[in-house]
Amino acid sequence: MSEPWLQEAEAEDDAPRRRSAWFWVRIGLAAGVLVFLAAFAWLFFTAPLSAALEPRKDNALVILTAEGRPIARQGSYQEAPVVASKLPAHVRQAFMAIEDRRFYDHLGVDPLGLARALFTNVKAGDVRQGGSTITQQLAKNSFLTMDRSYKRKVQEVLIAFWLESWLSKDEIFSRYLSSVYFGDGAYGLAAAARTFFDTTPERLTVGQAAMLAGLVKAPSRLDPSRNIEGATARARVVVAAMVDAGFLTPAQAATVRYPRYTPGREELPGGSYFADWVLPQARAANEEQFGEVKVTSTLDSVLQKYAEDAVERILKGDGSWQGASEAALVAMRMNGEVVALVGGRDYARNQYNRATQAKRQPGSSFKLFVYLAALERGFTLDSQVDDSPTIMIGDWAPKNDEEKYRGLINLRTAFAASSNIAAIRLQQAVGSEAVIAEARKLGVKSYLNPWPSLALGTSPMTLMELTSAYAAVASGRYPVVATGLAGQRAVDNRPLPAWPARESMLQLLETVIRNGTGSTAKLPIRAYGKTGTTQNHRDALFVGFAGDLVVGVWVGNDDNQPMKGVSGRGLPALIWRDFMRAALVKTGAMAQGVRVEAPPIADEAALDAAGDAALQAMEDMAVPEAPVVPDLSEPEPPQ
Repeated sequence: MSEPWLQEAEAEDDAPRRRSAWFWVRIGLAAGVLVFLAAFAWLFFTAPLSAALEPRKDNALVILTAEGRPIARQGSYQEAPVVASKLPAHVRQAFMAIEDRRFYDHLGVDPLGLARALFTNVKAGDVRQGGSTITQQLAKNSFLTMDRSYKRKVQEVLIAFWLESWLSKDEIFSRYLSSVYFGDGAYGLAAAARTFFDTTPERLTVGQAAMLAGLVKAPSRLDPSRNIEGATARARVVVAAMVDAGFLTPAQAATVRYPRYTPGREELPGGSYFADWVLPQARAANEEQFGEVKVTSTLDSVLQKYAEDAVERILKGDGSWQGASEAALVAMRMNGEVVALVGGRDYARNQYNRATQAKRQPGSSFKLFVYLAALERGFTLDSQVDDSPTIMIGDWAPKNDEEKYRGLINLRTAFAASSNIAAIRLQQAVGSEAVIAEARKLGVKSYLNPWPSLALGTSPMTLMELTSAYAAVASGRYPVVATGLAGQRAVDNRPLPAWPARESMLQLLETVIRNGTGSTAKLPIRAYGKTGTTQNHRDALFVGFAGDLVVGVWVGNDDNQPMKGVSGRGLPALIWRDFMRAALVKTGAMAQGVRVEAPPIADEAALDAAGDAALQAMEDMAVPEAPVVPDLSEPEPPQ
């Protein structure tokens, strides 16, 4: 046992070590405070906190047809901001009761609310309450993502403190009520009141206010337009919370009448193939603002119905046994205004737009660019090209369909018969760069592989690109830029009165329908077009124009499976013909100032009877005559 004096000495030796441990604790606490202050300072000077000082402008776009009929609504809907102090007390109290009862008492973070949420969650064995204040929710909605990381929670707390130091309580409450999401695309109390009850925030009843306050927890699941029972049950929870918070007496709560869903906006589909395509154009052309913006499009509702009917009729009939499950159609005016757009058979089932998103090989319809390049560089319709099977390109020996060859033939015959050998020889003569340049001139932006097979349409592109290129030939202007907005024009679209190659190209395109591979698409008026079929019949196309419409049709399968012998002169040409016959009837009626309900597309007798008006209206079309050539209406060769 040590002497007493030795024990005292050892105790004195331990004292510095004990003071040293406490010293580091204090250093750690001080460092934590400094880190917090540094983070707060960084947030103050670098984060875009000023965004919370002005409510975000946002609007829903309502897409109208050319006749003014609404067809789709896209985007969020937000009305002008509300002022919390001007709202009825029961409206403010409904949100406070269920979201943040001590809103006017805390500094952005409520320790009592956190403790209450923790106790509730532990008692329930699940996360029932989050403990976030209204200020924290505003911080999260304005600046942060929805993930549940600790980092985001710390950021949320810091921003909440900043908001409390910069804004008054009423300003925070106003911005929260003006920006929170209620479901069905409605952001903010004013938009929600109009969307669900066709009223204003100032006229909300206790039951309506309770239902809206209850939606904040799960706006999609509790949306009154789809789940009025769930929304009502949640509203009862809010009313009970108002009683618990002292905002309502039990007697008052017993008299609350819970509302029905009374929409204040016309119910419209959220999208369509056309609406999805035109939306970016509409967004770019309209500044952000509150409320709804009505955008007039170029879509013709009658022509759109004809396009959908033509696609479905042919695919249900011949397509059902020929292994063709999908189709796309683009119809535009010669200036690029898209009047009908079918991106597939069923938008509800699959929103993938096969007219604007899918890139498929165009097959022989690409020969438009090959022949234009040749005509631009000195070839004429009477120029001879060798259609003999003597061409070899490395290990590749291209062939014509059914290995039919004609020796020396002129360009008229080669194009009408869609000779592969002739197209490749022409591309060799002018160079693949010239062919690519021609496609670029007419607006094709997709990558074009300069290999010899380019002449056969092996480089994929969208149907919209291809149809726009044909519109350039039809109109004598290039490039034609497709648009879905009324009154929009491409600034670089210029007239070309002297374009000799175009005049020859028109004759070639007319010959295809009159005597060549596109004879299935014949109309009672002069028409121009080109077929296209890819290897193993995976894609089949017909692109052409008549009257004032340029129309492209694609048929195939999403999984790229071959069809049973389907070529461009088959299903696509039939769809094109049916649509154009019906469209010309409408055009003829309009030319005479007659507003007539167009007959069903399947009623051929009615279409024929009404077609006289179209013929009368179209008889003076100024296009060059095509010379008569021998009948070459044999199957168009796949590439």
